[in-house]
Amino acid sequence: METPYYDSIVVGCGGIGSGALYWLARQAGKGVLGLEQFKLGHENGGSQDHSRVIRMDYVDGEYIDLCRGAYSCWEEVERESGHRLIHKTGGVSFTEGSPTAEGYIAKFEEAMNKHGVSYERLDGDLLKKRYPQFTTTSDCQAIFIPDNGVLDAALANATNIQLARKHGATILEEVKVTGITKYRGLPLVQTNRGNFRSRRVVVTAGAWANDVLQSVGVNVPLRVTQEQVTYFATPHLQDFTKDRFPCWTFFSPEGEVYYGLPIHGAAGPKIGIDAAGDVVTAHTRSFVPNQKNIEKCIKMCQTYLPGYLGPILKTKTCLYAMTLDRHFVIDTCHRTGFPEVIVCYGAGHAFKFASVLGKILAELVIDGWTSFDIKSFSLDRPAVTDPDFQPAIEIGKWRELAQLGISKL
Repeated sequence: METPYYDSIVVGCGGIGSGALYWLARQAGKGVLGLEQFKLGHENGGSQDHSRVIRMDYVDGEYIDLCRGAYSCWEEVERESGHRLIHKTGGVSFTEGSPTAEGYIAKFEEAMNKHGVSYERLDGDLLKKRYPQFTTTSDCQAIFIPDNGVLDAALANATNIQLARKHGATILEEVKVTGITKYRGLPLVQTNRGNFRSRRVVVTAGAWANDVLQSVGVNVPLRVTQEQVTYFATPHLQDFTKDRFPCWTFFSPEGEVYYGLPIHGAAGPKIGIDAAGDVVTAHTRSFVPNQKNIEKCIKMCQTYLPGYLGPILKTKTCLYAMTLDRHFVIDTCHRTGFPEVIVCYGAGHAFKFASVLGKILAELVIDGWTSFDIKSFSLDRPAVTDPDFQPAIEIGKWRELAQLGISKL
């Protein structure tokens, strides 16, 4: 039997992978194949749940440019599908009692001023006047970014998949890729359900990507953690709707980054701590929430957002697959003899960018180049190639990121 051939194959159909499938299928149609090792919409990785923050407050210019591209790409998906994916609630980043964190917020301001991002500077009293749900003091320092908001994650994934199929893409579930080799000069993707040939292969498999890429000689150092968000059954439902309450980020004096979103998709608002989970692998994670981090979230809310609290609706776990500098990887595997294989790692803060990253990957497949600046995301950088590279973060802390000028979430 002849091995099936597709012009392009996407391995991993989560946020970035589904975005790549959509943008590829718009141009290549039936020549596109997506392979997902689990069921579509699974919760084993980092691409599900009701909502994600989409925001403009980054301290790196290339991310701000990508943010603009992300809004544009998501809006195109909204136009074609008729689904609303982005809800612009505005966003607040704040701190209290930490001169170091105030300096970090100043880095946001500097970058946003440089790149023309609209924002307002607020103290604690002004923040409470605008959003009385916060119980900050006059010592609080905050910025408000009107274009920040909620991105409907589960709907975005499903919409990308459905539109890709509309344009002719084939997407297969429960197909595990075991390796990539070459046959007659073209990539041969080996799976538990047979082999597939292709002109180009895109690997967007998150915490499982190295399992696939080791067959082409690529192994990106990752720190994989099991993260979580908690939803509260607040009795104050009207106070935390998307038209009354923003997305928010809090930089604590202890160095932790708390974040939260208004009610969307569940009957309560949610909160999490960035990069605060246990180090695991994709194969050893437990799905069991970290009770200590739940207690930290409750304590934070008791201090700054008491109305948020109520019985716990649920705590959902997910995976972060972070590069050691927490920058993305977008590159080909040409250094190991596989220029036809293109990789993308999201580094634990990519969902907001999933559509624009998908478009970039599609451009690399179809045109061989992209108009977006991706130089910083090469495989040829110290965080990937230097065995002595020191991770840019301590789990759950932001201070090291401030020193390097890196922003995430």
